[in-house]
Amino acid sequence: MKIIFIVPPQVQLLDITGPAHIFYEAKVLRPEIELYYASIDDTAEIESAAGLFLSKLTPFKSFSLSKEDYVFIPGIDSSLFSDAVFLESSQGFFQWLRVQYAAGATICSVCTGTFLLAEAGLLKNKSCTTHWNYFSRFAAKFPETELKRNRLFVEDKGIFTSAGVSSGIDLSLFILERLYGQRFAFEIARITVVYFRRGSDDPQLSVFLQYKNHLEDRVYAAQQYIFEHLSEKLQLEAIADHVNMSPRNLTRLFKKTTGITVGEYLNIVKAERANHLLSNGHKLDYVAAQCGFDSDKQLRRLLKTHKLN
Repeated sequence: MKIIFIVPPQVQLLDITGPAHIFYEAKVLRPEIELYYASIDDTAEIESAAGLFLSKLTPFKSFSLSKEDYVFIPGIDSSLFSDAVFLESSQGFFQWLRVQYAAGATICSVCTGTFLLAEAGLLKNKSCTTHWNYFSRFAAKFPETELKRNRLFVEDKGIFTSAGVSSGIDLSLFILERLYGQRFAFEIARITVVYFRRGSDDPQLSVFLQYKNHLEDRVYAAQQYIFEHLSEKLQLEAIADHVNMSPRNLTRLFKKTTGITVGEYLNIVKAERANHLLSNGHKLDYVAAQCGFDSDKQLRRLLKTHKLN
């Protein structure tokens, strides 16, 4: 399995070093993972946006990928978005990227790397996300792409796009969980001391991410189950059964780990989901159903109690 990290000029350092370190730690446990760092031209050295130089890079055209492989494209300085010389010089790379995608490789972008995917024509008639500060600019330049405006990462037909900076780490852990299971991803998160383990449906600017500020895998599994079944009438017994615990033990561990009860957390998550859906123009009855309520009245009562800033 090849993981190719593209290193464009003026690269944003954390966009590449975050995911690279996650996969480096994974490689220690899974030696079939191979890591490579590639330039988008014949340059073996580039200067990052922060002024740090990265060297001994391999030209992108040295690689021929398959469905087992991944390409990560980090964000770049925004001045390059409209730099005609840079975009013209990158046409060979864009063509290579299209060929690798057609061969089955999974393509991933971090932050404004989404702009490079769009320039390559890979996001036409697809959905994506990018850093919230560049929503308007992206939407104006690429109207044939559906922009998801409040998502950490989005997957569409083998292409992942993520919101920016640390969301590249979230995406990397998500991919490892899909490949090797939740326990493996948890171990990598623990090794790298990544407390915020966020999923694709978490908003980019969430006020409740602090409740995932832990490395207790049973509580994390319970939280994920809640997120994935929010439209159902969730019972404590079902959540506890999912994580192979008794309701009593789960209640104790959840409160000890997060500082709030399972019920309080469920209401907070429902309130956040409801506000997100309402802000995107959905009607009250639809939002109530998506949050597991039988009536608008129940939803109104919840939102009155849990007002988000």
